Amino acid sequence: MTVDYEIVVPGNSVRLTEGFIGLANLTLVRTGAGPMLFDVGHAPNRQGLVAGLAARGLKPADVPRVFLSHLHVDHVLNIDLFPFSTQVFVSRAEWDYAGSPRKDDAFVPWLIREQLGKYDLHLIDDEGEFEPGLRHILVPGHTPGCAALVLDTPTKGRVVIAGDAIKYSKEVVRQACDMAFDSRENGTRSIQRILAMADRIVPGHFSEFVREGNLFVWEEPAQINLIFR
Repeated sequence: MTVDYEIVVPGNSVRLTEGFIGLANLTLVRTGAGPMLFDVGHAPNRQGLVAGLAARGLKPADVPRVFLSHLHVDHVLNIDLFPFSTQVFVSRAEWDYAGSPRKDDAFVPWLIREQLGKYDLHLIDDEGEFEPGLRHILVPGHTPGCAALVLDTPTKGRVVIAGDAIKYSKEVVRQACDMAFDSRENGTRSIQRILAMADRIVPGHFSEFVREGNLFVWEEPAQINLIFR
């Protein structure tokens, strides 16, 4: 069974003086069992998600599975584009955390658990396999319940869709967690684990990283086009 992936909405790490624009990579995984979307984004990339799926002949209703890396606003709010029959996967540790997040974590949306509870919700307790070539792993640090997908692809090797377990280039270069609502120590261990296993990494907010020997490089810069009107 062939497993492949495509970033349908590119993310970037642009931030404001105070606050974040929060454009996450939204990645479509294709398998013999049908498509799965990794993260759904929020208001700034809402139209991009609809357009990105349409360019691939899909509507949100054509995507039966959504995998949420964690429950921060920039990764989850567009879930309402999908019908309630959609299977939604999130780690149980993240579900529990979203019920009582840290006081300094301003990024867990109000009533997100109530919204997700309307779906065909699957809480993941451990690491495991969806199907041959596609498995999920737990990568805590940025939040206690961060999770990632690992794809064994025929042409690109082992690909880790990392979400915010690896957010941007600084974390790859330093091999250390930059922003943690769990702990920096856990985040750093998760980063180093991903770097050790991956041939390619799709981070949360940067261009895709590709292994060259013992290093990871990126061929295209993360970009954002701003239009003032």
